[in-house]
Amino acid sequence: MTTDASAPAAPHGPSAAPYGTPETPRVAVIGEARLEVDPEIARIGVVVSARGADRRGALDDLTRRNAAVLELIKSYGEAVEKLETGAFSISPQLTRHGRGERVRAYHGSVRITAELCDFTALGELTTRLADLELTQVDGPWWALRPDSPAHGEARRTAVREAVQRAREYAGALGARLAALVELADLGAENTAPYGGPVPGTMRVAAFAGAESVESAPALDLEPQRQTVYAQVTARFTMTPPAL
Repeated sequence: MTTDASAPAAPHGPSAAPYGTPETPRVAVIGEARLEVDPEIARIGVVVSARGADRRGALDDLTRRNAAVLELIKSYGEAVEKLETGAFSISPQLTRHGRGERVRAYHGSVRITAELCDFTALGELTTRLADLELTQVDGPWWALRPDSPAHGEARRTAVREAVQRAREYAGALGARLAALVELADLGAENTAPYGGPVPGTMRVAAFAGAESVESAPALDLEPQRQTVYAQVTARFTMTPPAL
């Protein structure tokens, strides 16, 4: 194969992007979609604590309370989609005694995360957990599942909006769309991050002492609507305009 040195080099790189011609002009638009949908899951965080004068006593109390929390959460069966144990710690608390320091007490904690899909059970569970000794409850954090159909619906809506917008631009020039040249996804995401905190989350802590004889009434929790956003850039060719 021979090469003609006098022939111009083929364009390449960003500067080679075609911008259309008078015969086949191009139109570029952005399509957006913002949907408000009900959440699919709710997460709560539970911190179980224990404190004792000696390490073994604190550890025994922490083990007992942790087992009680796990048993309570698991008793809700299919309403709980995920149950995970996070950080565990037990540490001495020091106090000055004369010129030195000595251990005054030991403090231990275990962090547990639960993910529920049944919001009816959520209010009752959070109340029962908060009623336990030395147990702190945080949440709920409302979210959609990563594979929620709402994400796909937002993307499809953004594409339809881009096509409609391009048709309107072409129609304003007395032209019509001819072909799709490029469709670029600029991202579709839930504006309330999965598992992240949202305004109005609760924090309830139960302190040491005798547990209540009567169980506390279940909290009435209203699920927070989720915003799903999608954006695409679309480029089309169109017929020559009637200028």
